[in-house]
Amino acid sequence: MIFGMTTATYTLIHVIISLIGIASGFVVIFGLISNKRLDGMTALFLITTIATSVTGFGFPIHKFGPPHILGILSLIVLAIAVVARYTFKLSGSWRWLYVAGAIAAQYFNCFVGVVQAFEKIDALHALAPTQKEPPFAIAQGAVLLLFIVLGILATKRFRPAAS
Repeated sequence: MIFGMTTATYTLIHVIISLIGIASGFVVIFGLISNKRLDGMTALFLITTIATSVTGFGFPIHKFGPPHILGILSLIVLAIAVVARYTFKLSGSWRWLYVAGAIAAQYFNCFVGVVQAFEKIDALHALAPTQKEPPFAIAQGAVLLLFIVLGILATKRFRPAAS
């Protein structure tokens, strides 16, 4: 039981929140590249992505490891993004800090998504059962490259009008 829920129910809620965060994150990134603020979608992305990291800590901890480090890093970049967006209103350097934070948080979600896909999808698991095989490395490398490109484009193109 986790917070009064079965592990299966808690996991399902965590996964749904994560998928909403990932979907809304891509909308936000393409908004950044198109120089659109997308205020409502941005709020949804930030809230669900924060919730993804926070709910990740609700699972039983057998030992502190990479998932916990990634969750902490995600919450740090999300804190920067939230402060940049809502406190400093994207002024000056806070614009690119927001973009970097949003891109990094989305990358972390997708990184975990790839890990989970290789763990849970039989065809992928067969290609990389220990996640140390080339197919896993190639998939993670492609995701990283994608987010580097998206980050560069978003940083160059997102120039919001002063609010």
